Amino acid sequence: MPRLIKAAAAQMGPIARSESRRQVVDRLIALMREAHGKDVRLMVYPEMALTTFFPRWYMTDQAEIDGFFETEMPGPETRRLFETAAALGIGFYLGYCEKTIERGGVHRHNTSILVDPAGKILGKYRKVHLPGHAEHEPQRPWQHLEKRYFEIGDLGFPVWRLMGGIMGMCICNDRRWPETYRVMGLQGVEIVMLGYNTPAENGVAPEGARLRMFHNHLTMQAGAYQNGTYVIGTAKGGVEEGVPMLAGSCIVNPSGEIVALAETEGDELVIADLDLDLCQFNKKTVFNFAAHRRIEHYGPITAQTAAVPPPE
Repeated sequence: MPRLIKAAAAQMGPIARSESRRQVVDRLIALMREAHGKDVRLMVYPEMALTTFFPRWYMTDQAEIDGFFETEMPGPETRRLFETAAALGIGFYLGYCEKTIERGGVHRHNTSILVDPAGKILGKYRKVHLPGHAEHEPQRPWQHLEKRYFEIGDLGFPVWRLMGGIMGMCICNDRRWPETYRVMGLQGVEIVMLGYNTPAENGVAPEGARLRMFHNHLTMQAGAYQNGTYVIGTAKGGVEEGVPMLAGSCIVNPSGEIVALAETEGDELVIADLDLDLCQFNKKTVFNFAAHRRIEHYGPITAQTAAVPPPE
């Protein structure tokens, strides 16, 4: 029996700082209802899908910062999304800012969850590769303070079995690092779900929107091909609080080809039929890790081969 899943990247347009959780959840539910009408079974929402991308601002009031975080999931405003998913029989990935009390202290992470079609949380991932900086840099047109507001993820890159497939999660900057895909690839991943909020301009370097979009897609396509997996990449696009954000949400198949691509920068479903059995070609031939991967011959990591800082 073929293993088929109709999936959607549920792209969002800008979220204003003034938008309430209720307003944002209404948008998420509208996309879910539209997806159900098109027989979608799995949806991927963006990174930080419940709020504007607040690390663009330098803030010192912890109460103000914590207003962007969720302390429970589902919570009072998000429960409707879970209930709608259960009623419609749709599984989904959701990115959000998570505040927890664990290990005797308060912790804040850039998080995503995988929810099954019964509305139950099956898995959680916390972003590992935090980009940007930790202190205010006044020369920037906008800040990128993820290192200030979040801790490095502590859950690794696990996979989960759902809908007859093997699924994994990552978030935004994780997509640029081959280790992200390879760790999941070594566990047999067949769908990598990835939400992102990425400025269309670097802000501090001569790297324009065209090149940034190229790199956005390149990393996902390479990860898909080299690990024999689908990748569903979902953006929050458009001009958000004055900052242009990349859209370009896409679904990449295991050959590395983009099979569905966003046409707008707003709320939009990017839909494709995923045949999970197609993952097996790369997994059993070119990228058969057991047959061809020779990590024992890569050589030891030494002072000479380890990463070194650039010249002054």
